[in-house]
Amino acid sequence: MKKNQKVSIVLLLCFLLSLSMVGCSNNTTSQEATEENSIWSNATYTEDTEFGEGSTTVNVEVKVNDQSVTFTLHTDKTILGDALVDHELLSGEDGDYGLYIKEVNGITADYDVDKAYWAFYKDGEYMNTGVDGTTIADGEHYELVYTQE
Repeated sequence: MKKNQKVSIVLLLCFLLSLSMVGCSNNTTSQEATEENSIWSNATYTEDTEFGEGSTTVNVEVKVNDQSVTFTLHTDKTILGDALVDHELLSGEDGDYGLYIKEVNGITADYDVDKAYWAFYKDGEYMNTGVDGTTIADGEHYELVYTQE
């Protein structure tokens, strides 16, 4: 085989390998988008929504991957979990450490099934308390983030 033929074959193989790698990366992105859409298909609310009447106003942002929705709660409740449960925005199970959140806005995170859980933040800082142990004040911002290991 001549040198030019060998170079042509090597270049062709490199091109085909590059093409296959691009195809794989696009499938992963499409798969992730499909999974995110599937998760959000169960959501009760897909647009920012206001709830209630009361002297305290807090914002709770629900995040799943790159998509989010913010709930503005007007309440007289003093505990965040009480305000969220009152408007049927979350549910869970009582555990040794308080309320274990299983569902937020109709979206289920079940660690036993898919290693997913709801992480809880205030202004971007991870909270060391649960929603049922968090006292609220007017103007605060919280995040419930769908997290999967």
